[in-house]
Amino acid sequence: MTASERLIRFTRVPSPHGPVLLAGRESGLVRLNFQAGTHPAVPAADWIEDPVPLAEAARQLEAYFAGELREFTVTVEPEGTSFQQTVWRELRRIPYGKTISYGELARRAGKPKGARAVGAANGANPVPVIVPCHRVIGADGSLTGYGEGLPIKAALLELEQSAVGQARLFR
Repeated sequence: MTASERLIRFTRVPSPHGPVLLAGRESGLVRLNFQAGTHPAVPAADWIEDPVPLAEAARQLEAYFAGELREFTVTVEPEGTSFQQTVWRELRRIPYGKTISYGELARRAGKPKGARAVGAANGANPVPVIVPCHRVIGADGSLTGYGEGLPIKAALLELEQSAVGQARLFR
């Protein structure tokens, strides 16, 4: 990877839940953080503020929050272990407006007894919303942990479920 390919550019965009920090390389988006969430991101000293390469990600995020986009096509390049990458790929297969349990996600990721490990990988997702970790709920239908905070998770699920005309799928 050349120096320019490793270079991370970032921007902040508005959302219904406060500013969102987007960061990416030439190859794709590497981070998305709700700045009003429980883990706001601070750009590293070597990151460059430049909205131009992140314009498509920003456009798609805006369309999602407006209820006009159900599937992101922006390229994501989150950094993580092989197991985390597997879990994150499975997250992208959960349809818009649907939820699954951690146990079901573990089964889909090839670790049927690994719900806790899957939960940890889910929680380490650096590109929430686009890699929809908010669509994973407790086996009893309850909302459980979300790195950006449960109010944001609930709002994302309600946005999707209202857009597809479903009743709440969680308790």
